[in-house]
Amino acid sequence: MKSKLKNSLVGLTEKIDRRIYKNKNFVIISNNCWGAEVYNRLGVKYNTPFVGLFIYGPDYIELLENFDNYINYELSFIPQSKWNKSTILYPIGLLNDIEVHFMHYKDENEALSKWNRRLERMKKVTNKNNYFFKICDRDLTDINIIRRFHKLPFKNKISFGIKNFDTKNHFQLIENENNQSVPDGVSLYRHSYKYIDILKWVNSGIIEQNFYSKIKSIVNIVYRK
Repeated sequence: MKSKLKNSLVGLTEKIDRRIYKNKNFVIISNNCWGAEVYNRLGVKYNTPFVGLFIYGPDYIELLENFDNYINYELSFIPQSKWNKSTILYPIGLLNDIEVHFMHYKDENEALSKWNRRLERMKKVTNKNNYFFKICDRDLTDINIIRRFHKLPFKNKISFGIKNFDTKNHFQLIENENNQSVPDGVSLYRHSYKYIDILKWVNSGIIEQNFYSKIKSIVNIVYRK
């Protein structure tokens, strides 16, 4: 009975989202898997290569501050991370000097193929108003990096963290204030609806929290654990 209720609620909200949110030609640039969840929610192809991976905060902000340059570098691979000296079993990509950690890919060939295919798809979206940038305080991302993020000239950008930052584009996760950072990308996505209707944001650029997003936060958190 509980399983049927779970599937019904999750399926119903997904159907509603796919019907009411019409902008499917958006690009999400995210420092981890958070962005992929938005595409999955709407059942559309990834218009971004930033899927199934994460980037350490210092590298990520450097990439964003020089986005048009870095995104045109050819992706190569390295055996060892400058940020993590332990043995890493997933592919580590390199855009000039920026590390891209393909944690959900089995090997370099898969990572390169999907990166290039999705990169070409992203480049077809030429209207930068359809680009949406997100950061959160994981993987060496501190408040100074978040400050730099909010100085970027991009129209659409949001951040999540355990500390407050005085802008409507930043969301402090009170439930994580005793932790060192917000949860991983997938978990953060599910909690995000407490603070913002993410799909309305990528549909219109409007940042707001509404009754429907509160309902989705309950469904996402309770029924997607």
